[in-house]
Amino acid sequence: MTESWNSTDPGVLRLPSGRLVRGRGLRHPLPDGPTPTYGVYLVGRPPSEVPWESRWLRWPDFRLPSDREEARRAFRTAWERAAEERVELACGGGRGRTGTALACLAVLDGVPADGAVEFVRRHYDRHAVETPWQKRYVRRFTG
Repeated sequence: MTESWNSTDPGVLRLPSGRLVRGRGLRHPLPDGPTPTYGVYLVGRPPSEVPWESRWLRWPDFRLPSDREEARRAFRTAWERAAEERVELACGGGRGRTGTALACLAVLDGVPADGAVEFVRRHYDRHAVETPWQKRYVRRFTG
């Protein structure tokens, strides 16, 4: 088992099961402390290389994932790995796409889909999940 995130570190979201997942914006410097063991990068173009295992999910800014089935698989894998690894999800700013993905992980963790956006806004970033279609995506997400 890998050392987990510190629950008080910036961007770290504690899911109801106790799993810790970090969200962040790729336009910001990498936070101090441990690095991820696995990352899911939610951007429109292939992201820069990182020295840890990662997955690119094609997701243009202010939109939804280009392949929703691939997104479902990526979220499930991230949620499963977060039980024993340092997992991060990141987009450009760390709010819209990242917040949407974190809300989907919350659904996988047992938060009702109609309350997942509020959960992420309360525990991660009050501006998370930026567009009406991102909110609708989370409400309809079934994992």
